Amino acid sequence: MAQDTVRQPPPTASTAPARSLLPFILPAAVVGVAAALVFVGVSAAAEKLQHVLWGPLPDALGVGRYSALWMFVMLVATGIAVGLVVWKVPGHAGPDPATLGLDAPVLPPVVLPGLVLAAGLMLAGGPSLGPENPVIAVNVSLAAWLGTRLLPRTPDSLWPVLAESATIGALFGAPVAAALVVSEALAGKPMRGRLWDNLFAPLTAGTCGALTTDLVFHPTFDLGLPPLRHLDAKDVLAAVVIAPAAALLGMSAVYAFPYVHAAFRRLRHPMLMLPAGGLVLGALGALGGHLTLFKGLAEVEELARHPQGWPAGRFAVMTVVKLAALLVAAACGFRGGRIFPAVFIGTSLGLCAHALVPAVQPSVGVATGVLGMLLAVTRHGWVSLFTAAVLVASPAVLTLLCIASLPAWLLVTGRPQMQLRPDGTPVR
Repeated sequence: MAQDTVRQPPPTASTAPARSLLPFILPAAVVGVAAALVFVGVSAAAEKLQHVLWGPLPDALGVGRYSALWMFVMLVATGIAVGLVVWKVPGHAGPDPATLGLDAPVLPPVVLPGLVLAAGLMLAGGPSLGPENPVIAVNVSLAAWLGTRLLPRTPDSLWPVLAESATIGALFGAPVAAALVVSEALAGKPMRGRLWDNLFAPLTAGTCGALTTDLVFHPTFDLGLPPLRHLDAKDVLAAVVIAPAAALLGMSAVYAFPYVHAAFRRLRHPMLMLPAGGLVLGALGALGGHLTLFKGLAEVEELARHPQGWPAGRFAVMTVVKLAALLVAAACGFRGGRIFPAVFIGTSLGLCAHALVPAVQPSVGVATGVLGMLLAVTRHGWVSLFTAAVLVASPAVLTLLCIASLPAWLLVTGRPQMQLRPDGTPVR
């Protein structure tokens, strides 16, 4: 009897019947399309405003579009505008953005208009943050608020997961990113059934979000760098040096984050904190040039079009300035995310490595630089690997990134994150 007991196979998770998954398809599809449209609407409106603020307006005033004077004027004005929203608009544009990550809380509906307005003004005005955190927060809150009213029998916990998956799929134009984030979140939680059963509804939402964005917004992350066809020893050596170096550089900002945040908090009022942040960002923009402004995605494409267009020193300056701009913008109260600016920082660092050592291929430098920086700033391993991989359209880069992620992850795991608790202490 004892021998038979020993030979029994371990229990496995049961597979959910198809009829239990089918009811989730329609809600997931609706959330996916709606979340993508919110993202596209915010991004498109911000781009149109950016075109006016940094084009016809300075031209009409006889000021250079990216002159140091105009950078100071625009970034301080953006700080004032966002400060007014945070101060006066109902809901105050949500909680302190330094306390938020990709897993956004469900916010009351009254908060959402101010959060959308603050995010749109930030994106147009030039601070170094992306749209992901506020857009995810808006979509999560809308999905939870509407879903629980329209389909009250559906579990409340489903709506935030669907909205987050849909928004991530829309942001990256690929549902795989959403599935990776959700699987990473499920890793530490008890699950009922198999992993793919739990991923079915989020993957549906992410697919619909990505497809909607692809159809109406046409995003692309491929930088058009020379493909990496075959790996050799110098590529592996470059990868295991650049990725940890990028992670260490990113961790310097992570460790400085609570101190910079506390310094701005001493000003105690959004009409002081945000204009002061805009003033610092204007100085950084004047030092680093216009490519270090904004969320960084279009600017990354410009860097990639001319990987030999700047000397190593110039790439180094842009790397450090953009990292400082990300740190200041995230600490002083601007509503935005950190993924897209981190992509610019990692790209600039990787091209700096190529300029210093021409034997380092641009594709290797960019992919591993982005990987290390994202691991430090986001602490999302799958998102970091995925983002770094899609920047370089080459299957061979996946092996290289997996190798490079190991030493980089050892440097960041268990250490403070670039996210704070309400009391100002860093999340670990």
